Amino acid sequence: MEVQIAVAKIHKYATSESGDTVEMIERPHGGISVVLVDGQRSGRSAKVISNLVARKAISLLAEGVRDGAAARAAHDYLRTHRRGQVSAELVILSADLETGTLVISRNTHAPVLLYQNSHWQLFDDPAKAVGIHARTRPQMAELPLRPGVIAITFSDGVWNAGERRSQANNVLETVESYPLTLSAKAFADNLLAHALQIEEGRPTDDLTVVAFRVVGLDVDNVRRMNISLPIASRVYDAWQHSVLNLANPDAIPGR
Repeated sequence: MEVQIAVAKIHKYATSESGDTVEMIERPHGGISVVLVDGQRSGRSAKVISNLVARKAISLLAEGVRDGAAARAAHDYLRTHRRGQVSAELVILSADLETGTLVISRNTHAPVLLYQNSHWQLFDDPAKAVGIHARTRPQMAELPLRPGVIAITFSDGVWNAGERRSQANNVLETVESYPLTLSAKAFADNLLAHALQIEEGRPTDDLTVVAFRVVGLDVDNVRRMNISLPIASRVYDAWQHSVLNLANPDAIPGR
């Protein structure tokens, strides 16, 4: 078998930074975990919060702490650090090779979409965001890792896409229209593109999709990861300017 994990994300329109953070870590007893955190509000302030929670969860998972305990510890850490005044929505998806299961930990009002036993379903039990209320616990689900299993999680910007334009985004209906042969990357890309279309290309919140898929393939035991990162034109222009200055030191001011 092969586990595929893919992420597609974009920041809120007219902001320079996404308040969503996604991190992945290899589990010490075998497997991999992906953490999605949506910080309160958007932009730089939300990024600080989501980074704080993601780093705590990732560090604990790397030490062998179980998913539910890592989520509760991340909640306690944020609540203590920010005195219960800031929240974040947290989801952990794990391929746990020690138990042979997909483990889902949710502290978010947005559901996780699950495909198993030939149908899609919503894992949408009520769950509180981390950082505010005492004794907040995640909603947990665990199912066998087997070919055909798909899990898709997303930030609330995707779940609520189109809400301010009176265009409801039926995520379950949208995903049910996709062929099951799609790769994890295609699921993530298509769902993000659909949310962007509903938002008319100007998302009113950060949009992040994480897709997890188990495929029954003959594998070569090689682990692969592909990352695509857009670079803003201003960054390229600054780099090009610095290269030109290095090539012509006399052009550097003050020399």
